[in-house]
Amino acid sequence: MMHMWPEFLKDRRIPLAANLPARRISVDNSQQWLDAARVLRASEAQLLTMWGADDRDRDGCFRIYSAYLLPHDLLVVEHVIEETSTPAYPSLATLFPAAERMQRGIHDLLGFATDDPDTRNWLRHGGWPESLFPLRRDVDAEQYPVVSEPYPFVLVEGDGVHEIAVGPVHAGTIEPGHFRFSVVGEKVLRLEERLGYTHKGVAKRFEGLSQTSGHQLAARLSGDSAVAFSWAYCAALESIAEIRCSARALTLRALALEHERIANHLGDLGALGNDAGFAFGLTQFSRLKEDLLRTNVRVFGARYLFDFVVPGGVAVDLPEDGYGLLVDFYFTLQHAVAELRTIYDEHDGLQDRFRESGRLEQSVAQKLGATGLVGRASGIAQDLRVDHPFAPYDQLEPNLIVQPKGDVAARVQVRFDEVFESIRLCHALLREVPSGPIQQTFAPAAAGRLGIGLIEGWRGPVMIALEAGAEGTIRRCHAHDPSWQNWPLLEYAILDNIVPDFPLINKSFNLSYSGQDG
Repeated sequence: MMHMWPEFLKDRRIPLAANLPARRISVDNSQQWLDAARVLRASEAQLLTMWGADDRDRDGCFRIYSAYLLPHDLLVVEHVIEETSTPAYPSLATLFPAAERMQRGIHDLLGFATDDPDTRNWLRHGGWPESLFPLRRDVDAEQYPVVSEPYPFVLVEGDGVHEIAVGPVHAGTIEPGHFRFSVVGEKVLRLEERLGYTHKGVAKRFEGLSQTSGHQLAARLSGDSAVAFSWAYCAALESIAEIRCSARALTLRALALEHERIANHLGDLGALGNDAGFAFGLTQFSRLKEDLLRTNVRVFGARYLFDFVVPGGVAVDLPEDGYGLLVDFYFTLQHAVAELRTIYDEHDGLQDRFRESGRLEQSVAQKLGATGLVGRASGIAQDLRVDHPFAPYDQLEPNLIVQPKGDVAARVQVRFDEVFESIRLCHALLREVPSGPIQQTFAPAAAGRLGIGLIEGWRGPVMIALEAGAEGTIRRCHAHDPSWQNWPLLEYAILDNIVPDFPLINKSFNLSYSGQDG
């Protein structure tokens, strides 16, 4: 809605290097930063991510960035903060609630303050001194003594109210997260999360890498989204290096991305059946996922595709028998999943556990910024492959999968529908695999160029903001997982449910700890 833009923002949007239409605005002061956010909120823009930068070595300033998804393009807003003892900027949390935890994370890493009332640490966990901010240019990457600190959870009081602490260590091979329940009997009155236990200093690590090796770290940010993150990184790099991958390489990337989507949905459908007491579902979907992973080995060279997407293309080509092998596999997979869907839909015990459990109303989901699979299961019709199709999806016409009810059952149905849609897309990709090279060589991007890579992973949009350094290095790289937006929504979905249903509801979201913690 360009007519709504205030005078100070008109004609300021300049093109930004990205794999989809993107622009960038630099605002002059804090009031303009807030005014831009207000206009974007009124325009129903989605806040994708926020990140900060220490540019004092370049111009004596700090910077804060916010990235928004609009109907026709991506907009990055840049706010320059003059160097002070405590750099500060206005909070966006009242306009975009998802900003609150992002801002707390930025404070822990860079020391930027906001006017938000919640100033508790989010990522630090006592892992470095309060007066030290590891992403500042004058701080060396080194180890610091861990100082255990109590976290001030919000206290809920009243007759019959008591607390249940779950985690951060869980009874299974999942990552750590702390969930503090306030309950009466088994009914949940409040859930408060504390994450950040898997913070690894990824942004600092990127600064020591070359542009042509950063994709390897990106692929390992969240292991179940390796293709999505490595593609986002390569898309950002290829944008600022001004190269275009061949149509063949992009087709193979899309095949790998859809395999990643199918594998995660199969695993989740089995785990959701198991959490509802239906072990048969776990065994059957685990078998199908294993078949897919073995197919990956034969076609892409590895079970999990951490190193398949590389700058300029892909690492390996389809083998000679790859086409026939994949077509046969997709036929078998589709038939098996259709049979299992019938069993799930007709199993009264499963449906009793799924229906109405963990319901996230569409109005709440929209207000709080739900994205990806979680958003689509609550009636939010957003998918980058459909709304902002990047190649080769711009030639495929993907179908948008949406369910309105927002409960566990809806999230299960979205997974089933997306498995079938991914199989359809894979068939379409295989029908006309273009000829050509699978990799392009290129020179590193010039220092100072900022590029964006945005890819629809299986959870939702994953984003990389990459700024080139001198002599082929990375000056900074910010990675964003959609779990940042969706973790707070789990606190709403559990309200008025019972404690024993939490594992099922949590699994129906299946958010990334590692991707969020960074």
